Amino acid sequence: MPENDLALLTEAAKAAGRIALSFFKEDPQVWEKPGQGPVSEADLAVDAMLSELLRAARPDYGWLSEETADDGTRLTTHRQFIIDPIDGTRAFLEGSRDWSHSLAVIEDGKPIAAVVYLPARSDTFAAAKGWGATHNGDPIRASASVALAQAHVLTTKPTLNPANWLGAPPTFKKGYRSSLAYRMALAASGRFDAMLSLHKTWEWDIAAGALIVEEAQGRATDRTGAALRFNNPHPQVDGVVAGGQATQEALIGALA
Repeated sequence: MPENDLALLTEAAKAAGRIALSFFKEDPQVWEKPGQGPVSEADLAVDAMLSELLRAARPDYGWLSEETADDGTRLTTHRQFIIDPIDGTRAFLEGSRDWSHSLAVIEDGKPIAAVVYLPARSDTFAAAKGWGATHNGDPIRASASVALAQAHVLTTKPTLNPANWLGAPPTFKKGYRSSLAYRMALAASGRFDAMLSLHKTWEWDIAAGALIVEEAQGRATDRTGAALRFNNPHPQVDGVVAGGQATQEALIGALA
């Protein structure tokens, strides 16, 4: 049942937080992954713990994690864990609090349980399919209808390149957080009206956030408006646009 998997993910996320915080602001060893940015010994330590804990608890589930080599065996399984041990590694290394652990269970291409946990902020966003979404145990809901020009959207400056839009780029208020998973959780909570990322996006960055948004009565799709599906052979999707339904649909309609 999704709620049972949610309890497992919550336990695992809190354990991940304890490990990550032991490295936080302690100058961990860092390597550069070609084309993907930095990875630290904290990322690897969290990944190893999560792999041991979660795979022991659900040995029939597949495994996809940013920090584990993908051998493709997940494609033969009915359910999968999709994990980002630390989403926002640059923020983690800079001493910012805006990094998270992103954990999801996928069934038939769709997330059914999800946790986005920010240990440095003591913030837990969670959802199970059909059970709603919460922030620190309290129900959350994505924002209601708002005109696009008045919307508050989490994104990056390059997104507003005129080439990305059918007309002039929208004049919404722009915000930013390093962790994609955190951006999705904030959009689900209604603190921001939406978030968007137009580049090819790794599944582990958004699988948990997608369910949290949808269970908060929001909408999450790729940049074309197509439904997000996970556990793809190549684990990337064509960007992500998520948030309150009205704002999300307005963004999709305005994109080139």
